[in-house]
Amino acid sequence: MASIESVTLDVADPTAAHHFYSAAFGLDKQLGLRASEAPTTGFRGFTLSLTVSQPATVAALIGSAVEAGATPLKPVAKSFWGYGGVVRAPDGTIWKVATSAKKDTGPATREIDDIVLLLGVEDMAASKRFYVERGLTVAKSVSRMYVEFAAGPGPVKLALYRRRALAKDVGVSPDGTGSHRIAIGGGAGPFTDPDGFAWEAASPALAT
Repeated sequence: MASIESVTLDVADPTAAHHFYSAAFGLDKQLGLRASEAPTTGFRGFTLSLTVSQPATVAALIGSAVEAGATPLKPVAKSFWGYGGVVRAPDGTIWKVATSAKKDTGPATREIDDIVLLLGVEDMAASKRFYVERGLTVAKSVSRMYVEFAAGPGPVKLALYRRRALAKDVGVSPDGTGSHRIAIGGGAGPFTDPDGFAWEAASPALAT
């Protein structure tokens, strides 16, 4: 089964980005970082989500991200589906931290259950078909709005979301141009998907 084995973010300053992600979320090995000045404006068409076990952990991770230099986009709050908050990292990447739990079962931790890469797509049917043809297995599909693929052995799960809906979910305008500033590593690559997201040969250096 094809899956994501690595995610690399293009950032202006890899050293500063490494310090941020380590301090904010404790992500030391799960992300690749490389220097890039590729032009980009507005919404880059993707988000990264951290799924955790309880509200206290959501608040703790969002708090540490803001202390490390992130910009709040949506404050930590309850919703009908759970509890979550959204920040923009100093390098411009948008991160959501969320849980389906409504109540805490213990003190806050920094433990992350899942990392999910959500790609904003214009044509859900076409993008879903594209990835299925490259070996990914659909685990969940909601009309033409959302598709989640079965998790592989790598540290990151993949899901597709309508671009405008994804932007609305994290509190930003859907408008944006230029580089996505992200490269996805996996056994199905190299290729570029219908929305311009580039897949490369997986980096063996990244592991859970």
